[in-house]
Amino acid sequence: MLLNNLFHKEMTRQILILAVPAIIEMALSTLVGLADTLMISRFIGAEGLAAVGFANQIVFTLIFIFSSFNAGATAMVARSYGEKNYHRLNKIVGQNLALNFMIGIIVFLTTLFFAPNILNLFDISPKVMAMGISYSENVAISQLFMFITFAGAASLRGAGDTKTPMFITGLANILNIIGNYLLITGFGPFPELGVQGAAISTSIARGIAALLYLYILTQGTSGIKLVFSNLKITGYILRPLWRFSYAAALEQLFMQLAFFVNGIIISQLDTTSEAAFRILINIESTSFMPAIGISIATATLVGKHLGENNPERSLTIGKTAVLLGIIWGIFMGAIFITIPVPILKIFTTELALINKATHSMQIAGINQAPLAFMIILGGALRGTGDTRGIMFITALRLWTLFIPLTYLFVIYFDYGVTSVFYAEIISFVVFSIIAYRRFTAMKWAKIRMF
Repeated sequence: MLLNNLFHKEMTRQILILAVPAIIEMALSTLVGLADTLMISRFIGAEGLAAVGFANQIVFTLIFIFSSFNAGATAMVARSYGEKNYHRLNKIVGQNLALNFMIGIIVFLTTLFFAPNILNLFDISPKVMAMGISYSENVAISQLFMFITFAGAASLRGAGDTKTPMFITGLANILNIIGNYLLITGFGPFPELGVQGAAISTSIARGIAALLYLYILTQGTSGIKLVFSNLKITGYILRPLWRFSYAAALEQLFMQLAFFVNGIIISQLDTTSEAAFRILINIESTSFMPAIGISIATATLVGKHLGENNPERSLTIGKTAVLLGIIWGIFMGAIFITIPVPILKIFTTELALINKATHSMQIAGINQAPLAFMIILGGALRGTGDTRGIMFITALRLWTLFIPLTYLFVIYFDYGVTSVFYAEIISFVVFSIIAYRRFTAMKWAKIRMF
């Protein structure tokens, strides 16, 4: 009876209709990182793997902070879509794309010219440093393409179209995997470029994805029609977009700074531990892709029902989605705990790496359910427009528990890579309770977007 009340079959169906394509998209998107990780690990070794890991930490720190306008845009598009206000919806789409384009140029130039300076913050060997700089310089242009794809995907998802982003991401990943193999190994007539080849392949794939999004948006789908006049930024859209996005930007700033500091702490370990950490992060990133997909669907449906003036239905959608996430987390946790070695062997054949990562992966399995819970609940709160609430929760979780505990476990208790997952478990369990209470209090029902 309890499960029937929580699941609400019709709402579960609505969530899954939107979530499954988003899950596939997220899974395919992760293949970009996985393809690089697998091929660099196999063809170059631990140094190349560590170099790309540190370089991507810089890149994704910049991306996640500055792409936060898309969190507000998705909520605004979903609310407008629920109200059937397509004129305003298309203004949001155009202006958000223009903002992403401008920010993309800034991030591209920052990555291109300042990556060597930022890499110097890490305690890494000269060889890893050289590889990291090479990768960063060659992947820089792809940041502009990524911001265009973020804007396009956010707009389509807000209007309930999760299939188109899935297909575009799938194509881009196929191209990236092929390009990786050709340019890393020097297959046939192609030059053997190592980590530089991985970066070039990624840039080409992301560029093609950006062009496809622009084409789809200009053709008109799901009520969206991109026209040139809507690219002009106006206060009518910018003010609410800023109001609902700045908190998401601050959330990402706190989060990425925490990951950055976490990377510095991990860099105090040996190169084998650093490489093991990168492999484990890639594996965990794959495991919570379904939770991110459900989170995307939840944000869209919560916003849509608020646009229809039905906050109770938004609440039920959120509760149902969270339960789905917990079930998924328990399932993945069981896999992590019972068969870590076969999974690790997919990423590396080095026995030292496997031995270093096995116990940490089992501990990470315990973290899967609370991790999925927080990802999905965060999506629900963002869908309501309560970006400030989830920002404070995330910042406090990271900086009062996660980072201090990671430092304590690494430096003083010498738990190695496992320290990160001990710290995650404790911080997620504590703040999951706080986040759930905020969502069920329903203060977000009074938030007005326009």
